[in-house]
Amino acid sequence: MNKYLTGAVPVALIAAVPLMAALVVAPVTSPAAGEELAITQCDQGGAQVQPTGAWRVPTSQRYVITSGFGPRPSPGGIGSTYHEGVDIAMLPDPGSVLAAAAGKVKVAGPYGGLGNAVVLDNGGGISTTYGHMAKLDPAMHVGATVTIGQHLGLEGSTGNSTGNHLHFGVAINNKYINPIPFMQQHKAPLNGQAVAPSPPRHTGPPAPPTPPGGEGGIGFPLPLPGKDRRQSLNTPPIVIPSAIKGFYVKAANRYKLPWTLLAGIGMEETAHGMDLGVSSAGARGVMQFMPATWSVYGVDGDGDGIADINDNADSIMTAANYLTKLGVTSGPAGVKKAIFGYNHADWYVNDVLYYAHAYGGGTVLGDPTDCGSGGDGNPDLPPISDKRIKKVLGWAKDHLGDGYVMGANGPNTWDCSSFAMAAYAQVGITMPRTASAQRDWLAAGNGFKVPADKAKPGDLIFFDSYLGPNKIGHVEMVFNPAGHQAIGARNPKDGVTLSDYGYDITHKHLFEIWRVGQVSDHPSKTGQTTTTN
Repeated sequence: MNKYLTGAVPVALIAAVPLMAALVVAPVTSPAAGEELAITQCDQGGAQVQPTGAWRVPTSQRYVITSGFGPRPSPGGIGSTYHEGVDIAMLPDPGSVLAAAAGKVKVAGPYGGLGNAVVLDNGGGISTTYGHMAKLDPAMHVGATVTIGQHLGLEGSTGNSTGNHLHFGVAINNKYINPIPFMQQHKAPLNGQAVAPSPPRHTGPPAPPTPPGGEGGIGFPLPLPGKDRRQSLNTPPIVIPSAIKGFYVKAANRYKLPWTLLAGIGMEETAHGMDLGVSSAGARGVMQFMPATWSVYGVDGDGDGIADINDNADSIMTAANYLTKLGVTSGPAGVKKAIFGYNHADWYVNDVLYYAHAYGGGTVLGDPTDCGSGGDGNPDLPPISDKRIKKVLGWAKDHLGDGYVMGANGPNTWDCSSFAMAAYAQVGITMPRTASAQRDWLAAGNGFKVPADKAKPGDLIFFDSYLGPNKIGHVEMVFNPAGHQAIGARNPKDGVTLSDYGYDITHKHLFEIWRVGQVSDHPSKTGQTTTTN
């Protein structure tokens, strides 16, 4: 855990501000203040990202159903002619398979014609099946407890399959039924739309983090390469020199990336330093940076105080810095966009991903439904009402003293982002699960950035922490701006506490305060809400 998340401000100083005094919000007098707008969803390929309930579709991406339930011709001459589920093909590329509901793992591994599969016992005689996956999440083992939306594996084509897709089945008392009407009845229609992370559960034990150390347990595997490749078609990956691999691992640990992604770029660019010639365009070093790019992003990777474009440690550390600046942790699309930013060619992206998977692939610590860092928010949103702010902060105050566990979703143990998410859920606002995705959700049009000296109670405070210097990794809520007082799930030592964010303003690499607009998942029919104080 980052040393700046240790809550070093003396509790006595924090407690000097009366709790209820901090809940006093300036009266809202404008008639427009009561206007309530619907949440702006992230645009993921033109699909609206919808909030979820107790059930969800088993992917966060857009998708198409390529084969329905029941009798059918045997595809490609293989497999059953009676289909005990539906086939889902994710768009634009294979992606993560997610649990459609909470349950316990009954099967995890090879499962006949379904190849790599997971079967969940969802309770009440209901079970769900997820087949043909390329690989399973390491956390999948028989008896494991799974929460709704948890990562199960990566869409693939194992077993009796003719192409990448997910076989999704639903059974009641061991009899398979058509998943389409079942999911419709459970308010999770299989309509091809992308679906946002599920809100935190308020009952049951906290979910363990998956992958270990990931905020909210949210991560996603490196996306698979597409078909358009060049160098990797004829040049297989070579053994990585031990010193170079050490630099890959060191940079990956600092910027929280799979080291294999850096290895993929290193293999594509110079075969891990085997060819260190200056390119025809003037790119230099093991990771081939142009001097102009280096002047902006170059960092010291070996601690000698100099960022040298020709130094292997510096070059590899700079590649990690550059990729995170380009948004590599913003979902599978963010990975591809970042690699494309490194070299503007689709074949280059696919080559790098091919090599990365050849070296073992890996998990990116990020939110697969992150909107990405673009957008300035919407400063024209009507202000959130006093009544709603008081409810948000009143709920938060009632949970002072709760515990902190990375990946926990309540009811009395949280991490930073699940706590903020749950607080705003009290007033009907569903935001994404991780701190970075919450900030990007606001930037997409659900709020706007405010200067630190203009902060108001209920504003969200974001700064970098364990995810590295280029990524928002922590969130709290402004409680009393006059004293720089925040409330949130701060760290394992302090749990849910009041703290002073004045230190963070000047000491964090990233520090931002954003205000949620007067938005709701379910706006009133009249477009007005009560704004009593």
